[in-house]
Amino acid sequence: MKSPTSVFPILLTSLVILGATGSLSLGQTTRKVDPDHLPPDLVELAWAYAIELEKPPPMTEDSEKHRLPGTSLTFTRDEILGRVDGVMFQGPPADWYPGDHPKMPEIYAKGDPSRKIIACALCHYPNGKGKAENAPPAGQDARYLAQQLREFKSGLRQGSEPRKSNYQLMIDTAKGMTDEEIDQCAAYLESMSWTKWIEVVETDTVPKTYLRGGLHIPIEGEGAGTEPIGNRIIESPVDPHGTEFLRNPRSGFVAYVPKGALQRGADLVYGGGGGKTWQCIVCHGQDLNGIGNIPGIAARSPSYMARQLNDIKQGTRQGEMAALMKPVVANLTSKDILDIVAYLASLAAPEPKLSNP
Repeated sequence: MKSPTSVFPILLTSLVILGATGSLSLGQTTRKVDPDHLPPDLVELAWAYAIELEKPPPMTEDSEKHRLPGTSLTFTRDEILGRVDGVMFQGPPADWYPGDHPKMPEIYAKGDPSRKIIACALCHYPNGKGKAENAPPAGQDARYLAQQLREFKSGLRQGSEPRKSNYQLMIDTAKGMTDEEIDQCAAYLESMSWTKWIEVVETDTVPKTYLRGGLHIPIEGEGAGTEPIGNRIIESPVDPHGTEFLRNPRSGFVAYVPKGALQRGADLVYGGGGGKTWQCIVCHGQDLNGIGNIPGIAARSPSYMARQLNDIKQGTRQGEMAALMKPVVANLTSKDILDIVAYLASLAAPEPKLSNP
């Protein structure tokens, strides 16, 4: 599954011409769906949005100080979550490993409840790795990140699954931020290299899971077992307790994908599926780690990437960059999207950037 050595600049030229001629709409779209009659994409890609349809098992809470390996710091659950007097999003979340990242901008570390700004570090972690239910922004170009925040703020970037509540939390956060704060957070995230975070495993069967907080959590004890994977990707925390309860920013994910998905995905990514789509390397680079302000897509969360491709296809994610993606996703089926993101997630992370001696 090696990538071809040539890039086809004519494809990129065609995309630019499409944008320049105004044939790609930049209108705002809010999607409304009936939960009892969901459109096919939200049924076929339900695994990527991970909406709780049944009440999950309760998470046991306590007031004890908790620990993680490799740090002397201890935090209570309230401190881990930035929860004050039982209310979420009121204080700074725990920073277990301050030495793992540069100094965070204040708005990234603490948020501002008076402006509905949630601390970025809560959902995306201080290291910017994030989890399957949100975005993995570390290592992306600051110009791209700032543009996305401004598109959340303006309403151009929305989600195609109205039941996924963290879309609105992100919109509210971006609306409360100043331009300076947006640029500070974007520069901070760009300063950290993206490293391996996800292991991809091709399989016919997966652990049985339940959904909580946008995550697939393996069932333990009664009800545990395996089931056919079907046409799904099951992206689960390697250490569910560490991720869910302790919010360990060093504990990554495993993504179970159907057998054959990686080869099918490679054919689409590098070959375009016989004219079905554009070759990803044209814009995202030979190694798919991004070019300039075009984002890297290698070794990132397959759930996140599937949501973005579908949101663009359904017209709820707008903006200049999304507009250029419209012809790319127009003919993709939900299975194509699964195969593409499975392959992309399996790729190597970028080589660490080394400073000059």
